[in-house]
Amino acid sequence: MPGQDAFVEVRYTVDGAVATITLNRPERLNAFTTTMQREMNAAFDLADADDGVRAVIVTGEGRGFCAGADLGAGGETFDAESPAATAEAPVGAAPPHYPRDFGGKLTLRIFECTKPVIAAINGPAVGIGATMTLPMDIRLASDNARFGFVFAGRGIVPEAASSWFLPRVVGINRALEWCMTARVFPAAEALAGGLVRSIHPADELLPAAHSLAEEIATNAAPVSVTLVRQMLWRMLGAGHPMEAHKVDSRGVYSTGRSADAREGVMAFLEKRAAQWSMRPSTDMPEWYPWWDDPAYE
Repeated sequence: MPGQDAFVEVRYTVDGAVATITLNRPERLNAFTTTMQREMNAAFDLADADDGVRAVIVTGEGRGFCAGADLGAGGETFDAESPAATAEAPVGAAPPHYPRDFGGKLTLRIFECTKPVIAAINGPAVGIGATMTLPMDIRLASDNARFGFVFAGRGIVPEAASSWFLPRVVGINRALEWCMTARVFPAAEALAGGLVRSIHPADELLPAAHSLAEEIATNAAPVSVTLVRQMLWRMLGAGHPMEAHKVDSRGVYSTGRSADAREGVMAFLEKRAAQWSMRPSTDMPEWYPWWDDPAYE
């Protein structure tokens, strides 16, 4: 795993309990590349490995969040068999195997993150710039942000697992409209459609995101937050509430007997801030991750 000093196209910083991943190609409006994807994945690895990090903010350097895939290769940009393609084929790939979408490699990594992720969308977020934010838990936007699910307008289809994420975030009708029109729309429409939580003046965006991240870090036990994040996301695909009941039952039983549960109750009764002792790297319950257990019932 590369360290943050080796990053070229992202910047990784930690301030207290909050890590910030900044897309750092401002001269190209932070257009997305395979290098950026690998470095973002590595930055999330750093955040997950650091128990001092309680929340992650993702933002962009300069006046853009991410203008989408770098189209410098012209018409061959999305042709995985072209030497100039931005798509990344696996070693030894051959038909009928298809190269994995490199945007999907990022969104699936974000989905697996053990820390809450907040997007601070400071400018245009188009294509992968929009879809990379979908597995993030909370999205804030500046008043000059713009969004676009423009894939059909480029002759391709939505990527980064957005056909799964987008309807779950905004509903199927809104998702279809945005993807089929391929239009770029303002932050106000994103707010009305439920894509973003709130809109802020540009100079207030990062402070607002940091304040929200600090609220999570201060109020909530880190192991509980990790479990909550995975439980809510994964239950979006559940076929029956019984699936949630099974996980809830394990969760309530195991966390209810934990040191953090005792501390949380006593802190409330004694009217003081809780001092959480359990950490996601070492103290997750034995049934986590339940989705990887074929015998899970």
